[in-house]
Amino acid sequence: MTELFSIDALISLVTLTLLEIVLGIDNVIFVSIVMGRLSADKQPVARRVWMVTGIAVRVLLLLCLGWLVHNPLEIKIWRYTFELGNLIMLAGGLFLIIKTVSEIHHKLEGDEQEREETGKEKVGTTLGNAIVQIILIDLVFSFDSMITAVGLAKHVQVMIVAVVIAMFIMFVFSGRISAFIHKHPTLKMLALSFLVMVGFALFFEGLKPVHHQEIPKGYIYFAMAFSFGVELLNMRLRKPSAKKVKLQEPVAQDETKAAQKEV
Repeated sequence: MTELFSIDALISLVTLTLLEIVLGIDNVIFVSIVMGRLSADKQPVARRVWMVTGIAVRVLLLLCLGWLVHNPLEIKIWRYTFELGNLIMLAGGLFLIIKTVSEIHHKLEGDEQEREETGKEKVGTTLGNAIVQIILIDLVFSFDSMITAVGLAKHVQVMIVAVVIAMFIMFVFSGRISAFIHKHPTLKMLALSFLVMVGFALFFEGLKPVHHQEIPKGYIYFAMAFSFGVELLNMRLRKPSAKKVKLQEPVAQDETKAAQKEV
């Protein structure tokens, strides 16, 4: 129990909370698009459902992934004996790397056709339809962040607390957080680069029965903290008039068509 209050656990909690917030911006954008199609009196209900289902989905995924990772079931592959947890980390690491690299490509080089396809949302005029869409969006956007949590933290309790804190902050300050990330796109790219590093660490740990080594998580924390500190200095020293890179963001289909008509 004392391990939950150690420095390592505290660093894991802060790191996971910040990553959940930064990486959850796309989730906030998509959910906002869905809720924007509801009448004003139904939007508060949809927002409460989003918060409750978002926390529930993430906690259930964490519990399932945590159980699978620590399950002692052994599987023989060639001459090496893998535990079920090794295979989950192996697959999760590959998934994280592929999805993150694809996301970086979309943010920097995604064309308008890709934006229309990824930002396309069906019109949902009823509250029930919107709630179903919100739950599905949470499932899609939470899977990679849950794999990240398993890769960074050792204790499920720390992961759950980080998720609850991040969801509450996103629910209360979603508009301000989204505007801040859009104003400083390098934070988004930093978070995505962190995911590539975490994905590699998971992949490496999944192959532990082959090489019998591991990457100390302290190295990962130091690299993240150092990079984040450098970016904070850059943000402080950057001239307000300096031109910033604009990342591609998911947009609703009707908004894209409206923009094309204006052009």
